[in-house]
Parts: sequence; structure tokens; C-alpha cells
Amino acid sequence: MENRTTGTSFMLLGLTDRPELQTPIFVMFLLIYAVTLVGNVGIVLIIIMNSKLHTPMYFFLANLSFVDLGYSTCAVPKMLVNFATGSQSIYLISCAMQLYFFAAFLISEFYILMLMAFDRYMAICHPLHYTHRMSHRFCILLVVLTYVYGFTDAMTQAVLTFRLSYCGSHEIHGFFCADPPLLTLSCSDIRIKQMVLLMSCCFNLSITILAIFVSYVFIISAILRIRSADARRKTFSTCSSHLMSVIIFYGTLFFMYVRPSTLQSVDEHKVVTVFYSAVIPMLNPLIYGLRNREVKEALKKGIHV
Repeated sequence: MENRTTGTSFMLLGLTDRPELQTPIFVMFLLIYAVTLVGNVGIVLIIIMNSKLHTPMYFFLANLSFVDLGYSTCAVPKMLVNFATGSQSIYLISCAMQLYFFAAFLISEFYILMLMAFDRYMAICHPLHYTHRMSHRFCILLVVLTYVYGFTDAMTQAVLTFRLSYCGSHEIHGFFCADPPLLTLSCSDIRIKQMVLLMSCCFNLSITILAIFVSYVFIISAILRIRSADARRKTFSTCSSHLMSVIIFYGTLFFMYVRPSTLQSVDEHKVVTVFYSAVIPMLNPLIYGLRNREVKEALKKGIHV
């Protein structure tokens, strides 16, 4: 069978086919995206404008906000446009770009969270060498390598996906183009694509989770050696926001991909997809904004100015 896609568009079936729910869902996601946009852009601007926040920890936080906003923007605005216009179609090239950039930003987030754990490990376990080892140039290099790898891996996945033939139904059970629903529509042999996708997922998840886990083993060990209870609490508070973001992000992905896929869990799958594509990018700036004293002080100073 020819490895080509027939037709020029797909149909995004969205979250529900019940007309009475269209308006409430539109309003809810409009508010979610507005908070996501304001929160993540606000975090980036606060860090850029406040010289006290020009440290590795906040440099990585700014990049976390950037990738959060990136993959949320890949999915949510198109869904809002479809709700507003009543259209469900998405052009083939738009579907390919949506899949590519969503995957690129999502993969990059794995490694940004890993770099944030490494930064906290260096700050808590090697404080005397922290400034020298975590130089600005070194941090930029780490982030650039993260984006290069994330966008390269995503390109591989997108090329393999859109070399397949889609000669039957073009109806995607979801609100954006992603690999799992697209593969169910293909009439080509998808075994190579599935194998490459599985290898990528296993590699990215195992490497980043292992690195984060090992970092926190050393961090907790170092904190427990601190004699003062107040000092232990203050030290742990510097990484509590990051730890909360990690638990929410990886917990959602595990819930989505580890559970067996059944016909009865389609709606549940959509809910989890909504959570990691729309809700998590909204939660991260709230977590860091409400729990981080320096960010709150910078925000108050910016408001008063």
C-alpha cells in the first residue's frame, strides 16, 4: 500500500457531541487558556525584568513557562476556534504542525523538569561549587540541547506518522492531532511507527524520571543531615514547587498511558488529555507564583511600579 495520506483534512470530533454543553465548555477553556497565557507570560516577564531572579533556578522556570505555553497554544486555541465557528475540520498541514509542535514542547518539558531537579541538587548538595558549575553559559547550553533534542525527536515522530496512509475515516476522537488517535485511523502498516514511538516514550520517561529520582534521593539525604528544623524546612521549600509540578505532570501521563485502553475508557482518556494539555500549563505558574516568596515579592513590586 502506498505510504501517502489521502484527502486534505481531518475532522476533530472534540470533547462532546451534545449541543447544550458546547457553550459551557467553550467558556471554561477560554478562561483556562486566558489564565495560562497571563500566568506563563507573567512568570517569564517577572524573571526577565527582576535582576534578583537572574539565577539558574529561575532561568529554568522561565523555560518551563515557555514550553507550558507552547504546547497549550498548540492545542487549545484551535479547539476554541472550532467551538466558535462550529467547524470540526483541520487541514492536513495544520494537523501535522500541531502534532509536531505539541510533541516538541511536551518532550522538552520532560528535560526542563529534569534540569530543574539537577539545579536543586547542585544548590543543596554542592553549595560551594554551585555558582561556578551552574554558570549562565552552561545553563544556556543545557536548555539549547534540550530544545534541539525535543524538536528533533518530535520531527521523527511527525514524519513517520504522516508517511502513513489515511484512506478511511478521517474523524479524530479528540480535540487536537496526536499520535494515538491518528494511528487508529491509518490503513498502513503502523508497526514501525509504533515501535519508534514506544522507544521514544520509554527512553524519555525512564531517563528523566531516573535523573529526577536520583537527584531527590541526594537532596533529601542532604536535608536530613541539617541539624536545624527551621533550616531543613527552608531548604526543602526551595524545591517543593518543582516537586509538586513533577508529581502532577508525570502522574497524569502515567495515568493516561499505563492504564489499558478500552472502549469504555474513551471519555476518561479525553478528560486526562484535557488535563495535561490545558490544565497543567495553567497550574504551573499558579504553583510557583503562590508558593515562591521571591516570585511573589517581584510581582508585588511590579504591580506597585
